[in-house]
Amino acid sequence: MSPTTHLHPDWGDWSTDHYGIPWQVVPASQALVPMTFGTADESDPGPYPFPASALVEGGSNSGGDMHVLVVEQGTCALYETWSSTYVGPGWSAGSGAKFSLTSDALRPDGWTSADAAGLPILPGLVKVSEVNAGAITHALRFTVAKSQQAYIHPATHAAGDADTSLPPMGLRLRLKASFSTTGFTGPTLVILTAMKQYGLIVADNGSSWYVSGDSDDAWTNLMDQLVSDFDKVLGSDFEAVQTGPLSTAGL
Repeated sequence: MSPTTHLHPDWGDWSTDHYGIPWQVVPASQALVPMTFGTADESDPGPYPFPASALVEGGSNSGGDMHVLVVEQGTCALYETWSSTYVGPGWSAGSGAKFSLTSDALRPDGWTSADAAGLPILPGLVKVSEVNAGAITHALRFTVAKSQQAYIHPATHAAGDADTSLPPMGLRLRLKASFSTTGFTGPTLVILTAMKQYGLIVADNGSSWYVSGDSDDAWTNLMDQLVSDFDKVLGSDFEAVQTGPLSTAGL
């Protein structure tokens, strides 16, 4: 898992760089639109409450993962897609998943989501609102360059190699208790404290030790310090947490 590689904050502003994963809240009155999925057999069927102007990761037609994350008011339902394109009157996407934010229910074993691990994306993001409030009270989503073709709940899906030396989806890592946070302040200290208490969860394949966050202009004046501070935190500063057995069910 590249123990000598340092962490990277994989988020930033929306207006200029469209860096990070945007999310939006829509009213209960938001019109439902039809959805078309490339992986329909592992997707929750439409319609979804996606406005035509929904924010797409990286900006519309940007390439990359192109996630769309929408929370519906009133129902506390979270809808997530990837490879998302507006094709009026609805959307086309690689896959789609619906989660109730009032439930801990998992997706069926073997099912993907908008994430390779079958997890919801939004709950695992570093959100600027939480950082500014002074506390993050959940585990954080991150990516690894290569993963094992297996998963640990709450993950339900894998997209890796038949190599047991690689981390499975859903693996939880925790910043070691012995890691000194002395000298870290502000947003960095808030995030590292969460990494010590709640840890990181392998959620997708990508650049090693890239921690996911939301795309928000409120990050603009915070990023230089965060990037500098994350350079001081290495993969070897983490330890694996035993949370459950490996599974290949449904793969």
